[in-house]
Amino acid sequence: MTATDPIHFVGIDVAYFIASLLLALGLRYMSSPTRARSSIWYAGAGMVIAIGATLLIDGDSGRRVLIPIAMFIGASFAYVQSRKVSMTGAPALIALYNGLGGAAAAGIALVELLRAAEHTSSLRVLAIVGALAGTVSFAGSTMAWIKLRSNMRRSVPFPNRQVVYLASMVLLFLVGLVLAYSNTSHPVLLMFFVLLALFFGISMTLPIAAADLPVLISLYNAMTGLAVGFEGFVLGNPAMMVAGTLVFASGALLTRLMAKAVNRRLSEIMYSGFGVSGDELSTTSKAGFVNEIEAHDAAASMAFARRVIIVPGYGMAIAQAQHKLRELTQLLDERGVQTAFAIHPVAGRMPGHMNVLLADAGVPYEKIADLSAINEEFSQADVALVVGANDTVNPSARTDVNSPIYGMPVMNVDQAGSVILLKRGDGRGYADVPNPLLEAPGTRVLMGDAMMSLQALITSIKAID
Repeated sequence: MTATDPIHFVGIDVAYFIASLLLALGLRYMSSPTRARSSIWYAGAGMVIAIGATLLIDGDSGRRVLIPIAMFIGASFAYVQSRKVSMTGAPALIALYNGLGGAAAAGIALVELLRAAEHTSSLRVLAIVGALAGTVSFAGSTMAWIKLRSNMRRSVPFPNRQVVYLASMVLLFLVGLVLAYSNTSHPVLLMFFVLLALFFGISMTLPIAAADLPVLISLYNAMTGLAVGFEGFVLGNPAMMVAGTLVFASGALLTRLMAKAVNRRLSEIMYSGFGVSGDELSTTSKAGFVNEIEAHDAAASMAFARRVIIVPGYGMAIAQAQHKLRELTQLLDERGVQTAFAIHPVAGRMPGHMNVLLADAGVPYEKIADLSAINEEFSQADVALVVGANDTVNPSARTDVNSPIYGMPVMNVDQAGSVILLKRGDGRGYADVPNPLLEAPGTRVLMGDAMMSLQALITSIKAID
């Protein structure tokens, strides 16, 4: 059977159709933490089928050898790196890999634009948009990776950044028009377009402070999907069209939901930045006197409570204490205490960070509730246990109009009968904003690493008759 055999192409189309179904199924299963692991296998199988079908189309025997070799090298490197990375490093790694996906899509677009005469003007327009989205995603995701890896809490503003954004966008639009409606390739102009897109992606990310990073990473994920989808149209590859469109649609929806969760318009996040500027940070004060509590007293408060709501945060991820937290809630459940987990949409450093950790620890999905579903129930809880969370439980977001995070919905933990905070720092959190919750009369602070503190709580509860 030859590459020009109609049966051959029918088989390719069937393979692409099966691959698309598996990709859609994988994305569907991603919506549930209990099925997320199987979703990876479905999506992976779909990609293997799509790649195999693509290799069968290409009649060049050299590329059929080189492409699998390149894939093997990349997969081996990614496998080793993913096995070594800790859960605290996962958000940065995800941002980096998302950026690499955008770079790959942008690279395809640039190759096609160098062969401008082979494409219609409409396809060149799609290639330009794909190149822009992929390059901005690569630059922005890489910048996000740097900020996460270096624990860069502060935004990095620069003078007249709105003017810079507008000028960059106008230039990109004009250069894109020239490239899209020219029948000949312009390598120098194309390189200028790429550099300008890289600058735009970096400049868009620098002013973004910690509170908006998960939203921005989700946005870049959607942009990578857009780039892949458009390049699928340029190449006439159905698998790329479907995969890119699915990623773009889901990423765009997730971005909108996360922006809504922090009560911010996406235009505000991208255009004006969010969080604390350098001058504001220099004037903030550290937390004052806090009421500390011993582990055995905290354990007794929870052991004899009617209901305990747990709010996990990035501190739990740093300590890798999710399994200890699960053990603690099992002990409380055995004593007849009602337990539930309250998850803020932007807790952690990536979308769904806390959900992934709790699912990894085997926490039943029905015990996990998001902010909108459980926030009104804190007033009915005897104890709110905050494990390494700070910005998402900061009441100044509701009460202090001068706070940099004012207007961001936060967990109403201060409305619980009592609050027990597991902290190891000064209570400023990743956004570097002081948290008055630590000084509230109903709050008790158990200082130390979350893993050690939870183990002390477990031991104390076991000792209670």
